[in-house]
Amino acid sequence: QVQLVESGGGLVQPGGSLTLSCVASGNFFSINAMGWYRQAPGKQRDLVATISNGGDTVYANSVKGRFTITRDNTKNTVYLQMNSLKPEDTAIYYCNINVPNALIGRPMVYWGKGTLVTVSS
Repeated sequence: QVQLVESGGGLVQPGGSLTLSCVASGNFFSINAMGWYRQAPGKQRDLVATISNGGDTVYANSVKGRFTITRDNTKNTVYLQMNSLKPEDTAIYYCNINVPNALIGRPMVYWGKGTLVTVSS
């Protein structure tokens, strides 16, 4: 139905930068919100950032001023630019999209399989 392919994860030094990408494909006409969530070892999956189809953004307090979420609707792609990375940013990062579904009367949510970001010296 809908597939999300994430890329850009890897190992980065503290203070470094990394950009994650997520490309959505499949059977949909449009995408509402797109976002990134993360799950650190032993913790819950938490919101990192979201962006509406109109470009409105929401960030977790822990990443404000360091991360930037953007989207390219022509490519069905959402990006997460991560700067000034800290060891506590280490987590599996999951792409998320919200797709309207008129047939069932509510949007559907899809998740990527995750990409690991490790911030360490």
